[in-house]
Amino acid sequence: MAGHASAVDELTSRERVRFYLVDHQTLVGKTIDVALLSLILVFIALFILETYAFAEPYMPILFQLEVAISFVFLGEYLLRIYSARNRLAEVLNPYTMIDLLAIAPTLLIFLFPTVDLVVFNVGFLRVLRVVRALRFYRFTADEEFFFGTVSLSSLRAMKLALTVLTIFFVSAGLFYSFEHELNPTVNNFGDAFYFVVVTLTTVGFGDITPITDAGRWVTVSAIIVGITIIPWQASRIIKEWTYKERVNVVCENCGLAYHDRDASHCKACGHVIYQQYDSRE
Repeated sequence: MAGHASAVDELTSRERVRFYLVDHQTLVGKTIDVALLSLILVFIALFILETYAFAEPYMPILFQLEVAISFVFLGEYLLRIYSARNRLAEVLNPYTMIDLLAIAPTLLIFLFPTVDLVVFNVGFLRVLRVVRALRFYRFTADEEFFFGTVSLSSLRAMKLALTVLTIFFVSAGLFYSFEHELNPTVNNFGDAFYFVVVTLTTVGFGDITPITDAGRWVTVSAIIVGITIIPWQASRIIKEWTYKERVNVVCENCGLAYHDRDASHCKACGHVIYQQYDSRE
């Protein structure tokens, strides 16, 4: 830890900001990670709470809290661009674009509460708030976390679970946004989430059905995304488990990687490979 501190002291202010935004080991880096993760959870919870009737008297307070968190994330967004080595690349980074898209609806509604924007009207902006769940993917960019390092297979399992939950959340949020004003069976986010879960798991009780064209398209899109992305990520986990007992040794002759732990020759070309292996195992 002392080594990290001395190295950070030698950095410029811009380099120091960049370091702490990606760091997972120092106290400052861990604090930033935990704080951002907590704010994302609160940010998502606010969206869900606003769909329930008991929240009506507290809507101004909830929205003010949402705006305050949005400005915190705006500050983080600007700091990432300021500290980036290549600022254009950072702006075009998918994670950075998601960060901006997640807060833009709330900030625009706050700044222009009575203005019907030319392209993005207020209703559409509120729908876009569901993308805030995608911010969690920044925390799965690598195996380093504020609580330690995880294996690649564990990271992929986390990404699969996150993908499933994200599909459920985003689909439910969109479905609620399009259906709740016209569909008497969709009164809050919980109803929409229930519909998405029973639909994507092919149970389909039929007690809740979409009645708007947009709601039907959300349902179709969620099913297509679910049957496309989830099996793909699951196959990567299975592949990782399959090759778990192999060693990442590259054959100098043909370039084949991942050989059996006790292999002395490449199974593709027969070239001699050298790797240490404990025969007592």
